Amino acid sequence: MKKITLLFTIITQLIVAQNYTEYATGNTTDIDTNHEFGICMMGGASENDNAMIWFLEKANGGDVVVLRASGSDGYNNYMYSQLGVSINSVTTFVFNNEAGAIDPYVLQKVENAEAIWFAGGDQYDYVSFFKDNAMEDALNTFINTKQGVIGGTSAGMAILGSAYFSAENGTVTNAQALSNPYDNRMTLGYNDFLDIPFLGNVITDTHYDDPDRRARHFTFLARYATDNPFSSSGIACNEYTSVCIDQFGEAHVYGDYPNYDEFAYFIFANCNNNTYWPETCVDGQPLTWDREGEAVKVYKIPGTQTGENYFNLTDYTNGSGGNWENWFVTNGSFSTSPSSNPFCSALSVTENETLEISVGPNPFSDVITITSQLNKFDVKLYDIFGKQIAQYNDQSHIETTNLATGLYFLQISSEGLQQTFKMIKD
Repeated sequence: MKKITLLFTIITQLIVAQNYTEYATGNTTDIDTNHEFGICMMGGASENDNAMIWFLEKANGGDVVVLRASGSDGYNNYMYSQLGVSINSVTTFVFNNEAGAIDPYVLQKVENAEAIWFAGGDQYDYVSFFKDNAMEDALNTFINTKQGVIGGTSAGMAILGSAYFSAENGTVTNAQALSNPYDNRMTLGYNDFLDIPFLGNVITDTHYDDPDRRARHFTFLARYATDNPFSSSGIACNEYTSVCIDQFGEAHVYGDYPNYDEFAYFIFANCNNNTYWPETCVDGQPLTWDREGEAVKVYKIPGTQTGENYFNLTDYTNGSGGNWENWFVTNGSFSTSPSSNPFCSALSVTENETLEISVGPNPFSDVITITSQLNKFDVKLYDIFGKQIAQYNDQSHIETTNLATGLYFLQISSEGLQQTFKMIKD
């Protein structure tokens, strides 16, 4: 009987070893701390120490879990003892397959963590191992219920937006994307993986020092605007640049500018252009998204040691320390030009003269009121991730007591006309 038990134990250990490898540093006893929500994203080269300190301080002395599909324990000592931030432990899991990611022991570690970090590598490994299973559920619970701090670099940053490039068929170049936005390498996921505040309808990209990045990222946004009822936004980092987003939606940029050209990019369809979608975004034809040379607005921010430069993700209307650019594509040719602040007003109460309709208050608390002379109109309410959560017909007062605080989209349609309002619940 003892031999059978020993054999079972050995077999179990071998199965676990094949599914994942664990590296643990620090206290093995879990603790609870008064942690804070935050998002830390890095461009893919060596980590920015100041941004990583910001990330660890959000854990408030708690436990950090690192998730990766290659490599080993490179983060353990770096996070635990080299940055001067006291934390309880760092545990790294290196996964070989989905079975490792959904192992109950691993899921418990994720649940107990105050901070979760995604390493680099191949982002399709993360999509394959973590999506549509218990790990996805655990991560979204950690983010939205426990409200821990989350972050990643390179591939780990690439999966954090609600829309993402999965790299299922390998990477894609600028030329491939621009010549055919539906090339078989343009594998995108929409609102079906991680639900992270302030990253709804956002596609991230990294290694922006590489000249083969900006135009393909632009094409990701064009595809999203074509395939979905909303325009998308983008956040990108040069390799040594980091973006840290606090609980209020301020995205601060860390780097070593002016010693090096280290920038983050905040990208969105021109808010002053009512026809924000691409002119030509179809399978087998070159992309055109021009809109008179102002298709997309970009706020380019240099990263500094103190991270004082920022962009406001709650409304995409203002920032500090950066410069505005226009990005546009004509018949597959990508161009940029200097620009100015588009002075978006999407978060104010918006009136549409054609529909003769207004919506308020904004921000709202318990009720949204629609004022209109229209006899018939349809209302759809979407959350920050683009998911429809309610629909109404000819209803002027919409009860919102049960809605969580955050950003919403209210879409009103009447006789073939349509207006979308960006709303905040406080």
